Amino acid sequence: MAEFKTLETFVWVVKLGSFHGAAAKLSATQPAISQRIAQLEAEFGVQLLKRESRPVVATKEGRDLLIHAERLLRMRGEMEKALAERSAVRGVLRLGVSETIVHTWLSRFIDQVAEMYPSLALEIEVDISANLRERLVAQEIDLAFLLGPVSTPSIRNQDLCRFPLAFIASPALSLPAGPVPLAALAKHPLITFSRRTRPYMEISALFARPDLPPIRLHATASLAPAVRMALDRRAIAIIPPAIVEREIAEKKLRIIRSENALPELSFTASWPDNPGNSIAERVADIAVTCAKAEPRTRRAKRA
Repeated sequence: MAEFKTLETFVWVVKLGSFHGAAAKLSATQPAISQRIAQLEAEFGVQLLKRESRPVVATKEGRDLLIHAERLLRMRGEMEKALAERSAVRGVLRLGVSETIVHTWLSRFIDQVAEMYPSLALEIEVDISANLRERLVAQEIDLAFLLGPVSTPSIRNQDLCRFPLAFIASPALSLPAGPVPLAALAKHPLITFSRRTRPYMEISALFARPDLPPIRLHATASLAPAVRMALDRRAIAIIPPAIVEREIAEKKLRIIRSENALPELSFTASWPDNPGNSIAERVADIAVTCAKAEPRTRRAKRA
């Protein structure tokens, strides 16, 4: 009977299309990966992979085995999820996070993960959602909190929360208290998320009306420059008010009411749907709990 480690190796070679990729994923050497596949083929007496193709693909017999191997690994993951003690969950979870989450409930999430799984370490990377999506599909991170969902069959998504966007400016700017038309806002420099993000594209479209003057819309991959420019009266920031809650309370910044509604940021927890990988789903459940407890978010609606 083939061992779980050997079956897992076979699954990853097929999924990633290379022995090198499977070796990197499983923290093994490429010769060790080749040896496991050779043992598996010797045990079943059939060729499972077409090694001459690039990427490496499964033969007909390999595709049949893949179905059963994934089922066995998934059952093992479900068993571990049901029976494992908290302390038994160990290792490193590679987590990608959008910056909006960093500035709101990420600290509470980290505390709860440490309480639930004290032997699990988080390797956190902060990036824009477009980059996180690419890294997630490439299996370079295990879980991401990003603007979602990720519409790829190999990725699972769970709704987290929504953050409203708003025009944020210094009270020193000469803007009226009531609803401000876009034409008045367009006279000032604007700054928001990176060009490759959904908010940037939607805001660009909002100001693309022919009756409006051309705008100066700055983009930033980090929210710090947006906040700084708003504080320094150099631009109107288009960001979630939750990011600058303290500055608003101290009257250093204020929310500018607009005549036009701004889009909301809808976040999901997303992770690769790999057999035997249950820890990402369990950690995502903790994130959902933290998002629900965040008073500055709106719970995402299910489609």
